[in-house]
Amino acid sequence: MALTIIVLFVAMEITLRKVWGFGETVLFKADENLEYIAQPNQERHRFGHKIVYNQFSMRSAPLRDDDKCVVLGFGDSVINGGALTDQDSLATTIVENEFGGRMRFLNISAGSWGPDNCAGYLREYGDFNAKLIVLFVSSHDAHDNMTFEPTVGYHESYPDKQYLLASGEVLVRYVMPRIFGRFQDQPSSGADNLMINKNGEGFNKGFEYFNNYTKEKGIPFIVCLHAEPAEIAQGKFNEQGEEIIAFCKSNNIKLISGLEIGEEPGDFRDGIHINERGQKRWAKVLFSELQDTVKSCL
Repeated sequence: MALTIIVLFVAMEITLRKVWGFGETVLFKADENLEYIAQPNQERHRFGHKIVYNQFSMRSAPLRDDDKCVVLGFGDSVINGGALTDQDSLATTIVENEFGGRMRFLNISAGSWGPDNCAGYLREYGDFNAKLIVLFVSSHDAHDNMTFEPTVGYHESYPDKQYLLASGEVLVRYVMPRIFGRFQDQPSSGADNLMINKNGEGFNKGFEYFNNYTKEKGIPFIVCLHAEPAEIAQGKFNEQGEEIIAFCKSNNIKLISGLEIGEEPGDFRDGIHINERGQKRWAKVLFSELQDTVKSCL
């Protein structure tokens, strides 16, 4: 009997690791300037999807010495894609492939990053001689300010080391939160689970930093305002989205909105994140936009 239990447990561990990728999650590290960031040089296979982080903690293939035509794409879990989006299905990767590898569209992102997190990366790592900078945001980013609350190693979505057992990860990250969530008086929204701080005080300072930085450096700058399903249903952005639109208009920043490009409910896998179809929609728009912007370096 004991031998049978051991054999079944080992078989379960192997299946969880080899088939689903449990026990091999993306790891993070704390950062005093931008709260947290993925650890560099990671390649994982989770839920049948390939996930790559390069030497600069970007969700992109490693940088090469001959990468001369570079575009930076900053954002949160929407453009990052998470474990449910394969590396080749990311909008940034699709655009790179459309250019035949002549241009790098670097994906600098992490779950629940706001513009100030992204600005922290730009301050810390520089612009890699970028020919264009694209900032991907949603309406909630207007006030999603950094809090520097303990995150890495504390929040189940931001581990700093691997679980000893794949079954342990399943239990801690997926089973227990759902069990205990049933007993909460007011269950957390998806945004809360992603640590989005919608009620931060003041307009996120990251927007101003990107505006000032790109103007000073002479780098073209685009803000992509992704629409959420509720906004698509209403046909307009909420008050926070309108704040972002007003900021871009007053500072002559080019803005591409999800409503403008025709985002649809079928582009989403939940109330916030876009699926492969949504990634393709943005890739098509961005490829067209980048053709003129970066043609001088191709």
